[in-house]
Amino acid sequence: MKALIISSCLCLIFFTAHANAGEMREIELKDGSIIAGEVLSLAGGIYTVKSDSLGMIKLEESKVRVIRSKSPAGSGSSGGPAAARGNDTQALQQKMMSDQEIMGMIQSLRDDPEFKKVMEDPGVMKAVKDGDVSALLANPQFMKLLNNPTVKEIEKKVQP
Repeated sequence: MKALIISSCLCLIFFTAHANAGEMREIELKDGSIIAGEVLSLAGGIYTVKSDSLGMIKLEESKVRVIRSKSPAGSGSSGGPAAARGNDTQALQQKMMSDQEIMGMIQSLRDDPEFKKVMEDPGVMKAVKDGDVSALLANPQFMKLLNNPTVKEIEKKVQP
C-alpha cells in the first residue's frame, strides 16, 4: 500500500509540476459540471486549463471535485491484474486529489530534497508513469521514501 501511495504522490507531484502537456483530462467541478481540457498548471490555488470548447480558462482549486484522465474512445479494460492495479491507482489518485489537505501535503513534498532527488531519476519516473510498482520497489531511493513523515501522514488519511 505504501508503494502505491508514494507512486501516486510522485505521479501527482509530477502532474502538478509539469501538467502532462498534451494529455486531456476531465475536470469535474463541485457543481457537477465537467470540463474537458489540458491542465497546463496549478499555481496559487488556480488551475490553468486549455479547453477546445472554452479556450484558456482559470479554475479555482477549491471548486474542483476531481480531475481524471480522459479515456480514449473505445479503449476497454481487459479486466486482468494489470487493469485492476491501474484502477486501484486511479481510485487512490482521485481520492487524494479530491482532498485539499492531502493535496497540500503532496505539494509540500515538491520541496523535500529526498523527493526531488527521486523525481530527477528517469528510471523512477518511467516506472511511475508506467505504473510499474515492482520496478519502484526494487529502487533503493524510492524505498527510502517509505519512512518519510509526510508520506506516513498521507497513508493514514487515505486508508479506509
